[in-house]
Formats: sequence, structure tokens, C-alpha cells
Amino acid sequence: MRYLTAGESHGPQLTTIIEGVPAGLPILAEEINVELRRRQGGYGRGRRMQIEKDTAQITSGVRHGYTLGSPIALVVENNDFKHWTNIMGPEPLDNLEYEGKRSITKPRPGHADLNGAIKYGFRDVRNVLERSSARETTVRVAAGAVAKKLLSELGISIASHVIEIGGVKAKNLDYQNVEDLHNRAENSEVRCIDAEATENMKSLIDDAKQKGDSVGGIVEVVVEGMPAGVGSYVHYDRKLDSKIAGAIVSINAFKGVEFGIGFEAGSLPGSEVHDEIAYSEEQGYYRLSNRAGGFEGGMTTGMPIVVRAVMKPIPTLYKPLKSVDIETKEVYEASIERSDSCAVPAASVVAEHIVAWEVAKAIIEQFESDQLERLKRNIEDFREYARNF
Repeated sequence: MRYLTAGESHGPQLTTIIEGVPAGLPILAEEINVELRRRQGGYGRGRRMQIEKDTAQITSGVRHGYTLGSPIALVVENNDFKHWTNIMGPEPLDNLEYEGKRSITKPRPGHADLNGAIKYGFRDVRNVLERSSARETTVRVAAGAVAKKLLSELGISIASHVIEIGGVKAKNLDYQNVEDLHNRAENSEVRCIDAEATENMKSLIDDAKQKGDSVGGIVEVVVEGMPAGVGSYVHYDRKLDSKIAGAIVSINAFKGVEFGIGFEAGSLPGSEVHDEIAYSEEQGYYRLSNRAGGFEGGMTTGMPIVVRAVMKPIPTLYKPLKSVDIETKEVYEASIERSDSCAVPAASVVAEHIVAWEVAKAIIEQFESDQLERLKRNIEDFREYARNF
């Protein structure tokens, strides 16, 4: 199972083509659009969230509400493109003077602008920033929404929440299950299940916005219902935790990943790190704790997958940092694109869908999956086998 995305931030549309989804999966555009609306929410978002109301069109691979097994194409139109046709249109511009005035030659610190311009030889860094934009995550969430629907059919649930913004940490992180976690996160403007931390995070975001600054944070994704043994210990590139880690860091502005207790394990003795194994006839094998975050040896343990990721503050600031004009080599303040003071709540939704994709992909790779009903039987047979092993 794989997908490819195309499109620029201010181009006419964003597109993803998804391959490998089993035939017979029930899916509606509105189910995808629910997830797209979640991505656009969150305290601290900028004006573009009022301009763009993202909706996906299913243009292939689905007939009468069910997947066909053929590639699925999803399109999200950019409503703001009508204001950018001269700047972002595919046709050549006759007015070269106009084109020169709109060129961006001042790369922004913290972005891909300068490195991308060097790589491809661009003198206008808009050619880079339009693609290296968090806007691209729109269709990655759309692809992840299809993966989430597949997981739900297999009895696997997933949710995300924010555990820290700008140094303000959530302390009350107890929840009953993934459904409870999802519902409580959705009721918070910053997607944090700690009510006191929510208010403190909002105050911090307001302060950063007033100063023209930005703040980052840490998000957590939890997956329940995964059978043990998905992934591989045999080859480095088949370990599921490494695939999830790589996918998380591929999200714009994400700089680190940990599973379970993560980096804390480096300061603890082994007796306080590893999860003891137990067995019951009802459950089969299980762990008495979940410090490993659902993984051992690159494979799932059957315990919940718990992955955390850190997002740096958005580098587009309204009090811009210093940069160098690539044409004149003079020092300037970096150019400003429309931006958010905090996108951590929205980023948690993106991370949730990225993890959902990798988990679904690993299942598709491991079990026969041309037909949804056959995949369901294969998964249940494997769960029964693991319980009685």
C-alpha cells in the first residue's frame, strides 16, 4: 500500500493517489472530510483556516461507496487559488517585470527555502516554499483517513492528543481507552485532555501571537487493537517502529520521535524499563506494563502503540529573523508568508493519520488483503493463533 501527493500551497489543488487498499472497504467523502476539518482546527491557527474549508473529492477507485481495489484518487481544491493565478499558474508570464517583482530571493531561517533553491538551482525560492509547506499534509491526512477506516474495520482504533506546548506540560493524562482519549481531546481547543493545562497553553499561544512569535510542542498518538507480531525483526527496513519514526519526522517541523517511555529509558535501570510478560486464556500473552510503547524488536507486542513526537515552533515569524538575499548577498529580514502562531493541535491530527497509514500499510504487507472480508478473516485467525500459541 502506498500513496503519492502532488500540489503546491497556493496552486489550484492538492492531489493524492492511493494504491493497495483492499476491495470492498466502505468509504464516503464525508468520512474523509471530517478528518480534514479536524486538521484545520486548533487554537493558534492563522487566517488561511478561514479562507480554505478543505473538502476531498473522490475521483477514482470507489464505486457506490466501496473501494474497487484499484488506485483511489482524492482531490482537495484550493479555493484561494483565484487570487494566485498570475503567481502560481502553469502558463508562462508575458509580463517579466511583474514576475520579477513577485520573486522571493530572501530565504527564511528554519525552512527548506535556501537548501531547496541550491538543490534545484532556483533564483526564486517560491518554487521551494510552495511545495515545502504544511499545506501538503492536507492530502496526507486524506490518505490517512482511508487507512483509519480500514483499521476500524479490523478492530484497531487510533487517537492523538497534545501533551505539551511551549513548555506547558499536561499533568493529568489518565484516560480509559482510545475512544475516551479521542472524545476528550476533541473537546479541548488545543487537543489536550488536561483542562488546567489547556487554559495555560492558550494563554501561552496568545502571548506568542502578540509578540509575533511562535511556539512548538509535543503530541502523542495511541493505537489499540493491534495483534502481536506485525512488523519484522529480520531486516532493518521492515521494522514497523522505524517506519513510523521515519514517517513522523517526514511531517513538516517534526524533529524527534520516541516510543513508550522513550528517552527516559536512558536514565533508568533495566528492571524499570522492560515489560514483564504474562499469560491468560482470555488474553493470551500480554505485558504487565507498556514502557516499550507496544514494540519489541521492530514488531508489535499486542499492547497499545504509544508514540510521541516533538514539533518545533513554526519558523515563519511576524517578527522575522535575519536572512541573506541570494541575489545581492545583503542582509535582510526574512520574507513573511501567512502563518500560525501555533499549529501543534493540528499537527497532532496529522501525526495521527501518518501513524494510521504506516500501521495499515504494515498489515496489508503481512496479510493477504485483496478483499476486505478475507483480510478480516486472516487477522482474526492470526489473533486466535497468537492467543493459543
